[in-house]
Amino acid sequence: MNRLNSETRAQVINCLIEGCSIRATVRMTGVAKKTVMRLLVEVGEVCAGYQDRAFRNLRPRRWQLDEWWGWIYCKDKNRTAEIAAKHPEAGDIWLWVAFDADTKLVPSWALGDRSMKAASAFVADLASRVNGRVQLTTNGHRAYLEAVEGAFGNDVDYAMLQKIYGLPAQPEVKYSRSGVHRVPNECDHWQPQPRLYIDKFR
Repeated sequence: MNRLNSETRAQVINCLIEGCSIRATVRMTGVAKKTVMRLLVEVGEVCAGYQDRAFRNLRPRRWQLDEWWGWIYCKDKNRTAEIAAKHPEAGDIWLWVAFDADTKLVPSWALGDRSMKAASAFVADLASRVNGRVQLTTNGHRAYLEAVEGAFGNDVDYAMLQKIYGLPAQPEVKYSRSGVHRVPNECDHWQPQPRLYIDKFR
């Protein structure tokens, strides 16, 4: 099997890093789509291995945790028995992300559902990478409460930021996101620092 030379591989990787889609990368580099996808998997495995080794004993000031929804092949509501048989992984998926509020470093991430089990595994992985007492800010997803306590115990300053959304400016626009109406001052936390900084992330 022919392999790409180092220069072409670097060109493909640079396109993907810059945010180009797979199809755009194919057009720009002339490399076949399946080849680009195989290279993407190879590079991802190398990066994941490096991250797992290097991101240890971290001493951050503030961590933000969040999860983002997406889907593979189709949404859960459109997943039929025929699709499930042909594409078992099809359906909704959530990307769990932890990042440093100051440096934007992402030491821990996970793909899965939005269950308590997924939350616990994600937060436990983050806890294994940090050293010392940390501050965490999450959204109002209740799974975080048990996950944070199980992973950090009392050795954490934790705030759950609850956002209250108002009606969208244009209700007829199907995919318009509602604006934040207000953020209550009350946040769930235990063992807080005297002046706990609450990260108001998006």
